[in-house]
Amino acid sequence: MDTVDVRRLAEWLNEAAPPLLLDVREDWEHAIAHLPGSLLIPMGQVPTRIESLPRNRPVVVYCHHGMRSAQVAAFLLSQGYGPVYNLTGGIDAWSTQIDPALPRY
Repeated sequence: MDTVDVRRLAEWLNEAAPPLLLDVREDWEHAIAHLPGSLLIPMGQVPTRIESLPRNRPVVVYCHHGMRSAQVAAFLLSQGYGPVYNLTGGIDAWSTQIDPALPRY
């Protein structure tokens, strides 16, 4: 599985063809902090909502620290999606390295 770190993702989001950001945390976590423009599908709902994900766009999956998102990224790859990336360190790394104003929990 491919990974992307927060610094590279920050650059990528400013490019002409940014990836889809898939937030696989729970609703309450998303309410505390999320990346702008991300699609929220909690991990447990991904199998039943997979059709809502585009197959023609790179997907970066993120969660709090990168564990749940790694599992979801592996699942998406097994279902024929790609390219799929796991965000190393999750939203917590984004908060500490890119946007310190984003709440940590």
